[in-house]
Formats: sequence, structure tokens, C-alpha cells
Amino acid sequence: MCVLFLQIKFTGAEESAYIFKTLGLEPWGRIGSGVAELIACVLLLYPRTVTLGAGLAVGVISGAILSHLTKLGIVVQNDGGLLFALALVVLFGSLLILFIRRSQIPFLGTMLAKPALTRYD
Repeated sequence: MCVLFLQIKFTGAEESAYIFKTLGLEPWGRIGSGVAELIACVLLLYPRTVTLGAGLAVGVISGAILSHLTKLGIVVQNDGGLLFALALVVLFGSLLILFIRRSQIPFLGTMLAKPALTRYD
């Protein structure tokens, strides 16, 4: 899935160009967000960097969702809301990864980890 969306962004497909023109960010916003998504995808592939990848994915996709809710609308070019729905899937999937691996989140992991069970004798 990652490769498909990156291909659409990096080749300047009509849908992607339309979105970023509407946002006033074509072409640099499209390319920049594509690079950020590529980095997130690579980080998600390696167990040691999964939390970093999920955190980056949450940041990037939050911008996409905010763009849909403010400027683009839920339905973009008669897609029936598919792009928005896929953005929500990415957001919830990334948040789930962060929840599952909350103890591994850099700088916050120790605060978010489950407290150790104590035994009182």
C-alpha cells in the first residue's frame, strides 16, 4: 500500500497534484510529504524503529486529515471519501502500534509503560 501511494505522489499523478494545488503546496508539499511517508514506511519495517515510524506516520497523516477537514473536504474528486477513509485507517493503525509499543516510545516510554506489579508480603 505504501508503495502505491508513494508512486502516486512522486510521479505527480493528477489526483495528487490536484490535492496539493488546492492546498497551495504543489509541487514541494507533495514531494516533501512523500519523502516523509517514505521514511515512515522504512522505519515501520524494522522492529527497532517501529515506534519512530508510527510516530512519524501519525504526524504526517494528521496533516492529511486536517487538510481534508478544512480545505479539501471528505470527498475529493468524486472518490467517495476513499482517501479520507484510508487516512483514518493509517491514523488508527499507527496509534495502535504506538499503544502496543508505548514503553518503547523515545523520551515518553518510561512514563507510559505499565507500572510494575509489586508484591506485598
